[in-house]
Amino acid sequence: MPVIKYAPFTDSEDFPTGVRVFQDTINRLLSDQTATRPWAPTVDIFETENELVLKADVPGVDQKAIDIQIENGTLTLKGERKFERDEKSKGFHRLERSYGSFVRYFTLPDTVDTEKVKAEYSNGVLTVTLPKKEVAKPKSIRVEVNNN
Repeated sequence: MPVIKYAPFTDSEDFPTGVRVFQDTINRLLSDQTATRPWAPTVDIFETENELVLKADVPGVDQKAIDIQIENGTLTLKGERKFERDEKSKGFHRLERSYGSFVRYFTLPDTVDTEKVKAEYSNGVLTVTLPKKEVAKPKSIRVEVNNN
């Protein structure tokens, strides 16, 4: 039986949408949620020549309520979106947005330089930039032809 390496940063377009929805639902149910309707921000991860970039949608989450940690090759993204009641609005007709704590875990490849990670929060989108180590960057080598 062949060994297949887990590669979380590859394209997930091969999986049917139902599988991804099921996986997200299970992840939300098994995470340490205190709210009645657990939630987790949606995330895009893409790779450039020099870095991996993670973008998470966290609208309504205070920047101070977001915690990013890297330990043992795992990026942990935690936060909380608090429900704020306004005294003027007594009776809600519908509450569809989820509130409460969330946590997401991402396994990082060995090629990430964890000492140079940067995070930026703008317009409800958290962007975590994970630079690659110099060893992992592609190098071009010029080959000279020896004419004899």
